Amino acid sequence: MRSSKILSPAALAMLAMMLAGCIATYAPYSAAGGGTDTVLGEQHDTPYPAQDTFVMTQDVLRGEGVLFEVRPNDHVVTNWRPTDKGAGVFGSLLGVNPQYRYDIEVVPTGTRTSRIVANLQTQDMPDSDLNAYLPTKRLDLFGKFDQLAANLPPPSPTPREGGVNFALLPGEDLPALAKRTTGNEKNWRQIAKDNGLESATELSGIETIWVRDNLLPARKGSASAP
Repeated sequence: MRSSKILSPAALAMLAMMLAGCIATYAPYSAAGGGTDTVLGEQHDTPYPAQDTFVMTQDVLRGEGVLFEVRPNDHVVTNWRPTDKGAGVFGSLLGVNPQYRYDIEVVPTGTRTSRIVANLQTQDMPDSDLNAYLPTKRLDLFGKFDQLAANLPPPSPTPREGGVNFALLPGEDLPALAKRTTGNEKNWRQIAKDNGLESATELSGIETIWVRDNLLPARKGSASAP
């Protein structure tokens, strides 16, 4: 007969400590520890049309060496990247693979304004590490976007010559501006077309409106709708 060995109290205590250490190592990656799948979002408003913002956002990602996939509706998703810390020995044995990526969408907020919505998606990452991987922390995404826009702003959708830029008054819509500047509120449609606008009232983020010379009374005998 084989003799069975009974562990001493000291050995049992040591084994319990080892198991406790393994459990503690795994805890950050368990559902209770915030591990498996997490999504955190940030957003940034821009004074540019959605298409221009989308192109510049891609330029920022390329400048940071971030690989991504372009999807429909002004949407990009970056490739999964491993975290700096990794899962550790025990986590690797359990198949834990801490990684993250960014799901970024550009949403129009007006005819000439838009919003960048950047979501951090993670897998098997401890809650304590999430903030360090936010787009503003990891990539300085919005700061680099603003810097790029300041140095290389997208072209203006309005002509630069042959007209005058007028500041919008508080609460003023396009018919009111047309009446004030040209003497005929019906000219608002031509003014909207010249400025790439589709609505007489959707003017969020717009401070000035370009009016062509031939609509202005000082440049033309009378201001009538074309």
